[in-house]
Amino acid sequence: MYPSVTDVVPRDDFMLDITFSNGESGVLDMKPYLGFGIFNRLKDCKSFEKVRVVFDTIEWESGADLDPEFVYDKCKKKSVQQNA
Repeated sequence: MYPSVTDVVPRDDFMLDITFSNGESGVLDMKPYLGFGIFNRLKDCKSFEKVRVVFDTIEWESGADLDPEFVYDKCKKKSVQQNA
């Protein structure tokens, strides 16, 4: 079972900062997906910024959403710095 998305913050250049229920976080680059189906609507920056967490994944006001497994698998995980 994949962790749920707990927070999403849109960034410039169609990137998303994602936080997961297991404490991990990462960056999801949405540019490769903007040319497909409903995701075409997200090419407008104002539409892209209207992303939110719904249930265990992310969704946009336009109705576009992503499977939580896809989000987790495609995120470039941020390395966790541990204190010595």
